[in-house]
Amino acid sequence: MGFPVIRPRRLRRTEALRAFVREASLAPGDLVLPLFVLPGKQERRPIASMPGQFQLSVDEAVREAKDAAGLGVPAIILFGLPEKKDARASGAWGKDGIVQQATRAIKEAIPDLLVLTDVCLCEYTDHGHCGVVEGQIIANDPTLELLARTAVSQAEAGADVVAPSDMMDGRVAAIRAALDAAGFADVAILSYAAKYASAFYGPFREAAQSAPQFGDRRTHQMDPGNAREALREVLLDLDEGADMVMVKPALPYLDVLRQVRDAVHVPVGAFHVSGEYAMIEAAAKNGWIDRDRVMLESLVAIRRAGADFVLTYHAKEAARLLRP
Repeated sequence: MGFPVIRPRRLRRTEALRAFVREASLAPGDLVLPLFVLPGKQERRPIASMPGQFQLSVDEAVREAKDAAGLGVPAIILFGLPEKKDARASGAWGKDGIVQQATRAIKEAIPDLLVLTDVCLCEYTDHGHCGVVEGQIIANDPTLELLARTAVSQAEAGADVVAPSDMMDGRVAAIRAALDAAGFADVAILSYAAKYASAFYGPFREAAQSAPQFGDRRTHQMDPGNAREALREVLLDLDEGADMVMVKPALPYLDVLRQVRDAVHVPVGAFHVSGEYAMIEAAAKNGWIDRDRVMLESLVAIRRAGADFVLTYHAKEAARLLRP
């Protein structure tokens, strides 16, 4: 049978019908809010390339976290801007590191809010790279110890989930072994397993003050043309002990996200990155798009492609719109 008996529009007739048969849903509980934390008090420094986003002192980060939790957002992820940087990223693993301070304060203020912590060195090194630099080379194996120390330090501060984003080979195994040895067997690892060498990270590097001082990150982040390699990276990280995996960026890599979702049976996340956020904000400012509709449509698309959760700078705005 075909038309006129078959009429797909019957199920689009009212909002109630559309909601009843909707395949992919979006709720505040699907979102994770990234926060940038820096030293000081009562600091809210606007990020020029990310309108509406700020570098926050710990007290302000606590306030943002409370706002997010009140809107039904279940988790935040922290990125740190240290007071000082050096070649070995010592600020990343210090007991009083900025992420450690923020983690303790947020867990004390909102115990039920999940705190994820980014495990990478680029924000803490004076050269801006994600690992130890030897000559002009980012040295893989010497970096693993520093990443593991960072993860343990964050776990000691109260992190629920550590999220290595560096893309060094073997870092998940090194972190898992270090966490277990330090008594943190229950701290989960969310691996940035398929992280591409993307131009969409530009605004983040302003926000985190993490632009490399020479070269680029294409020797460790993935080539944008590769999808099969993403599956290899994901499976390797799971074999090393990752509890969850992530695809980054999100919208330009929905095909990869779908393939990862179909290949594994663990939670899969996607990062709706700074460049994606900035494009929506810039187009909306010029009156070219309906900001709220494009924002929600983008996040639904990421969920539809297979993401169980989405890291997005739009988390609070989306949650407000999604609340009954």
